[in-house]
Amino acid sequence: MYVCLCKGITDNQIKDAINHGACSMRDLRSDLDVATQCGKCARDCKSILLENMTSNQSAAIANAQFIAA
Repeated sequence: MYVCLCKGITDNQIKDAINHGACSMRDLRSDLDVATQCGKCARDCKSILLENMTSNQSAAIANAQFIAA
């Protein structure tokens, strides 16, 4: 799904950037140039960022617990 229509950025591209180290809106703006034109995508970008950061942290905790067991 397209999140940033001005730049043609999809949710998958945002998720890929997060998986490659983007951990803030500043990182997403730098990597993908999102939320730099009209700004309507900023809220959706933040939601995707928070959702994926939370799920990545949960996965890391689960993995650490599995390794420790």
